[in-house]
Formats: sequence, structure tokens, C-alpha cells
Amino acid sequence: MGALHGKVAIVTGAGQGVGRCHAELLAAEGAAVVVNDLGESADEVAAGIVAAGGRCVAQRGSVTDWSAAQALVQRAIDEFGDLDVLVNNAGFIRDGMSFSMEEQQFDSVVGVHLKGHFAPAHFAAVHWRNVAKEMGEGAVLPARRIIMTTSESGLFGGPAQSNYGSAKGGILTMTVVLARELSRYNVTVNCIAPRARTPMTQVNPKFAQPSEGFDKYDPANISPMVAFLASDAASEINAQTFIVLGDQVHRMRPTEIANSISGGGQKWTVEGLIAAKDEMFGGMPSGIPVWGGPPM
Repeated sequence: MGALHGKVAIVTGAGQGVGRCHAELLAAEGAAVVVNDLGESADEVAAGIVAAGGRCVAQRGSVTDWSAAQALVQRAIDEFGDLDVLVNNAGFIRDGMSFSMEEQQFDSVVGVHLKGHFAPAHFAAVHWRNVAKEMGEGAVLPARRIIMTTSESGLFGGPAQSNYGSAKGGILTMTVVLARELSRYNVTVNCIAPRARTPMTQVNPKFAQPSEGFDKYDPANISPMVAFLASDAASEINAQTFIVLGDQVHRMRPTEIANSISGGGQKWTVEGLIAAKDEMFGGMPSGIPVWGGPPM
């Protein structure tokens, strides 16, 4: 029996790449899966899962469309009776430096990543809250999971990605917000930053498939972490973020205060802040942070 036996999952952006690998592994672990993407690729992935003996349907639609996100969640409920796991994965990039990026580039990327994560999560949360109300005070609520997808650009700030990096940074915050809001309904919300060979990264020769040995950037390497976070074994893990690549999992430290100074009960002056500048940074660098991700 798989780790997700009896659960119902949605995977957005599952028509190719990492999302497809997620859907296939969740199904192999026993979940009934709703595969979401924009076109025929969703149908193809769903058909492959069914042919392999899994339970799966496709639901086409854009996660940026409020009504389509509602229909996606409702499809899981209508088809399989409930929804236990939401994997928000859909996205694309339209890179450009801040001085050359156009409005449509910015809006489309922020839309698919930030709104495209929130809209399905919203309708999943509505369903889970309604179920909790129906079950009544003191009931043991089913375990629910949301797995979000950020990126190293969202964590560390990638040049030419003010749209993508900002949206992915917003997803980090959204993860914590949703975790705080939904924990009362037995929902955990965690986030992964995958580094893998996808349609977004395959142009970089560093991600090329090796002729032999371990394929570090195989997108299938990411999915076991998603399946783990979706399982009952991860019930105590909440509001956490992990970089996942190859055979590595890196747990990120939550944002915290690095150093503090006080004006001693008095309003700061500009001159006082100038004088306290070195104390403010406590000997730590005050310039652009180094890229904090693991090496290629």
C-alpha cells in the first residue's frame, strides 16, 4: 500500500516537467489525481496514469482564472469524493531586466505564479472549512496538505527576474500565511524550491542529461519530497520551505531578526542612525547578499 493510499490530489501544471512527475508519483503512491494544465498534455498525462493502473482525470484550465480554479477543486470532489492534497506547481518565465521588462511580461508571470497559487488554495480552503463546520466542534478532521512551489530566485533574487522572483518570494510568504490560517482545519502548507531540468531550465547546458551516472537534474528527483510532504508521515511539518535537487534536500531557515539597535526610548534622528550604522550591522556585510543556494 502506497504512502498516499485513499487520498485525492490535484497537481497544477502537470502536463509536463516536474508537475507531470509529481502527478505520476502521487498516483503510484495510491492517490487519485486530478491533472491540471492548459491543453492536451493534461489528457495525455492522465491517460498514461490510468493505463498504468492509477486513478486519474484531467481538468484543463488556467489557474489564474478564478472560476477555472473553483471548477478544478470541484472536479476533484465530484470525481473522487473529496480533496486531500493540493500541489501548486503551474508557472512559466518571461525574463527581462527591470529597465527593459514590459507590463505584459510582468503581469503574466506574477499572475500565473502568485494568483495561480492562491486561487486553487482559496477554493480548497473553502471546501475544507465547510467540511470542518459540518463535522462539528471537537471532530477529528481529515489531514489536508498544500504543497507550494517557489524557486531559488524567489529565495535569493535572480537578476532579470523581477517578475518571477518577486512572485516566487510572494509564494514564500503566502505559504506561512496559509499555514497560520488553515492549521485549525488540520491543513499543513509547505513549500519546495525545485532545481531540475524543465522547459524553463533546459536551455542551460548545465542541466543537460549526463551520458551516464546519476542524473542530478532529472525532474523525477523532486517528486518524492512532494509525496512525503503530502503523506500522513509529515503531519508535524508546517510552514517550511525546502530546496530540492538531485539527491539533496535543503531545509531553509525561516526569516528572523539578524540584529537590533535601540534609541533608548527616544525617536531616532538621521545623525543618530549614521552614528549607529556599524552597530546596526554588527560587523556583518551590508551590501548585496551572496547567492545562498547550493552549488551547481
